[in-house]
Amino acid sequence: MTEKEFTRFVEETKGIVLSAVRRYLSPDLHHAIDDVVQESYLRIYRNLHKTHFAEPASRNNWIYTIAKNESLRMAERSSRESLKVKKFVASLDPDDGLVVESMTEEIMIIRDVISGLPEKYRIVFELLVMGFSEKQISEKLDLKKGTIKSRIHRGRELINRTLSERGVRYEYE
Repeated sequence: MTEKEFTRFVEETKGIVLSAVRRYLSPDLHHAIDDVVQESYLRIYRNLHKTHFAEPASRNNWIYTIAKNESLRMAERSSRESLKVKKFVASLDPDDGLVVESMTEEIMIIRDVISGLPEKYRIVFELLVMGFSEKQISEKLDLKKGTIKSRIHRGRELINRTLSERGVRYEYE
């Protein structure tokens, strides 16, 4: 499929994809719509040549199902991210002098620490926090899984050191 053909295909099917995303992606995840749509089209593109549809309706159902599943995956990733933040906050010792007023502040602390990492670690951790597995990160960044594991290990060391320098006792596992 050429780029022009795929562009036309996206124009023809974007209503179907957006309909599934609107229905299955919770409103609090509106910031992830672009990611869900992109992941849906990547999955569609990878599998389009493997399937043959007798009728456009069956193709549209297939596309809708993929978009639905990607929306549900994003919700799951978001839920895991939220649990990680809650675990982080629960591990903070109030005697450390760090008072966390709200979830927003907790998220800002984590984002600040991650954003301060060198780029090769930061990118891996941003994907990890979004809920991607090591294998998915490896595929997304076109790196070996061992490289991803190494960057996660080294990134955790840097995160722990940064938190320690800020007076926060927390071991990122």
